[in-house]
Amino acid sequence: MADDPGRSTLPLPDYDQLPLGSLEGRVRSLSAEEVEELLAYERTHADRLPVTQVLTARLEQLQSGAQPTQGDPAALRPEQAQGQAGSPVTPATSPEPFGPPPHGTPDQRGKPKGDRT
Repeated sequence: MADDPGRSTLPLPDYDQLPLGSLEGRVRSLSAEEVEELLAYERTHADRLPVTQVLTARLEQLQSGAQPTQGDPAALRPEQAQGQAGSPVTPATSPEPFGPPPHGTPDQRGKPKGDRT
C-alpha cells in the first residue's frame, strides 16, 4: 500500500498508529490550524468517531481561547517505550505447580470427602 501523500506532513508523527489516550494528550500541544488539519485528515480517511470527538472538542477549546500547552508532539511515547518488551515472568520466577483442584480434572477424579460422623 502506498503512503498517503498528506500523511507525512501531518502535525503528529505516526498519527494513524496513536492510541486514543495518547492522541488526547498530544493534541494539546497543537494550534487550532493543526487540529483542523488532523480533523480533515481523519474525516477523509478512517473517520473514527472517538477520534473525531477528541479533535472536535480540542478545536472548540482552542477557538474558545485555550492555548496550546508546552510539549513536543514528536517526543517519546509510552506506547513506544524502549527496553524490555513482554512479560518479565521467566521459568525461574514462575510459581511452583500445585495439585489439582479438589473436584478433580478430566484426567484425574476428585478425592471423596471423608466420613464426618
